[in-house]
Amino acid sequence: MNPLKYLQAYAPHLQDQVRQMIADDRLGDYLAKRYPTRHQVQSDKALYAYTQALKQEHLRSAPAIDKVLYDNRLDLTHRALGLHTAVSRVQGGKLKAKKEIRVAALFREAAPEFLNMIVVHELAHLKENDHNKAFYKLCEYMLPDYHQLEFDLRLYLTWRDLA
Repeated sequence: MNPLKYLQAYAPHLQDQVRQMIADDRLGDYLAKRYPTRHQVQSDKALYAYTQALKQEHLRSAPAIDKVLYDNRLDLTHRALGLHTAVSRVQGGKLKAKKEIRVAALFREAAPEFLNMIVVHELAHLKENDHNKAFYKLCEYMLPDYHQLEFDLRLYLTWRDLA
């Protein structure tokens, strides 16, 4: 059977369960039952407000975010569902850094839990650059079921590829 490219880091028994769900044509039903709604955050302005509210709730001391937007250029071929950047410029005698968060446009149509997971992931990068233990601990602090949502998001991406 074809490899599960989004699930390669997971245990073989989990991959086998997913393969069985695909073979039985149950993956889409599982996702629809577990995540039946779509979020209302459709504009870049709404996404910025949504992200700022999460940042204010969990990461008040983190650096300010200058821009948050949906990006049509981010796609799965670049292995990027979201992106955080710091653009540095010299202004006068000072170095100014502008923080940006970009979310793949495919999440405009996703479940609110998936958008939340992506935004939490990108916000965690404001404090921790690398995907290390401290990074995932921060993600879990902001979103207690982060790891389950990440797994389900990978299932969702796998299901999208099948369609």
